[in-house]
Amino acid sequence: MSKLAVIVAGGSGLRMGKELPKQFLLLEGKPIFLYSIDAFKSTFSDIKINLVVPKQYLDYTRDILVNFGYASNITLIEGGETRFHSVKNGIADAKPEDIVFVHDAVRCLVSVALIKKCFDEASSNGSAIPVVPIRDSMRRLADDGSSEVVKRDRLFSVQTPQTFKAEILLPAFNINYDEKFTDEATVLENAGHKIFTVTGEEQNIKITYPDDLLYAKWRLGLRAN
Repeated sequence: MSKLAVIVAGGSGLRMGKELPKQFLLLEGKPIFLYSIDAFKSTFSDIKINLVVPKQYLDYTRDILVNFGYASNITLIEGGETRFHSVKNGIADAKPEDIVFVHDAVRCLVSVALIKKCFDEASSNGSAIPVVPIRDSMRRLADDGSSEVVKRDRLFSVQTPQTFKAEILLPAFNINYDEKFTDEATVLENAGHKIFTVTGEEQNIKITYPDDLLYAKWRLGLRAN
């Protein structure tokens, strides 16, 4: 079964307090997004990689890929106005028989084991999204400023790679954007498909704040040792 990883590197990085988007920041001397590419290449040697980046960073990204020796096996795709549009661009060349992974470029700690788990589940049931339980107590705020507790026993935080059979993913994205599409799973649900989950990993964080870089550096150090 052929495989395609669409790695979405479209963030602005404003919450990092940096001018350079976070996916391009260096982590142990290497841009963050390259670690995500490495994870998929380490899992499947035959996987196709589509890297989606903002239009204004296409040349910049191309130079990085050349300098780090990745240029020959990565396809650069121009991002869109929203994540929905970026993913739609990224899956445009998928084949119906593909298993497609859609992954946040800044989830640079994703493991080979999780990627394989998502592949196996999507191959069997058509979809697989990694989720982790909510740890904190949850409350819903009302318009008047009051709040009520929300039971967390069935609440989960969603990660990537969100993984799907292309034969159901491609038709689902043949639709106009709606603000309710917060991720790929919501697009598939809109098309009437059930979304299956796998157990995610606590370490599979999305680099968002400066402290996240410190955590990622620590985790990479543990792997090295």
